[in-house]
Amino acid sequence: MRMPPTNLDPADAEARSTLSEAMLWSRGDYDGALTEAERARAMSPNLAFAYATLAAALIFSGNPPDGLAALQTSLRLDPQTPNLASRMNLMACGLYLSRKYEAAVEVAKGVVRSNPDYPLAYRWVAAALGQLGRTPEAKQALEKVVSIAPASCEMYVRRVRWHRPEDHAHMLEGLRKAGWRDE
Repeated sequence: MRMPPTNLDPADAEARSTLSEAMLWSRGDYDGALTEAERARAMSPNLAFAYATLAAALIFSGNPPDGLAALQTSLRLDPQTPNLASRMNLMACGLYLSRKYEAAVEVAKGVVRSNPDYPLAYRWVAAALGQLGRTPEAKQALEKVVSIAPASCEMYVRRVRWHRPEDHAHMLEGLRKAGWRDE
């Protein structure tokens, strides 16, 4: 992996958080993302964004319980964040990956209620309901996401860089139980 830019202000916690996020989403660099998020959190222990990027790095690197704890801290520090839907979607993901399907359904449904056109939450509703054997409800969630954002369904079948292969397979398992066909 490439080293972080040398012109990054070493004392700027928001820049470190942004770097962490970029490393995770663009490269799937869990170690780099964790390092930068931890630096940001240490520099600015009340920066909600630092905890949010730490949460994402932890959840997607295979440590959902610690990621969920960091996410709770982020939400406590900034409960009115404009990124609330995204953070709650991350919580649903972390709960799903922790195999806490009922809780994942409740959180993801809360995102859907508040943001009915936010397609990513439907994925976790459908997958978690599929794992719970609640197929008719799961199929409704799949139908809804196809109706509001058909292109987002491509994300279901191809693994994105920040999903570990085993987490992607776990998500697909739930979606298939929900009725998803990735042919």
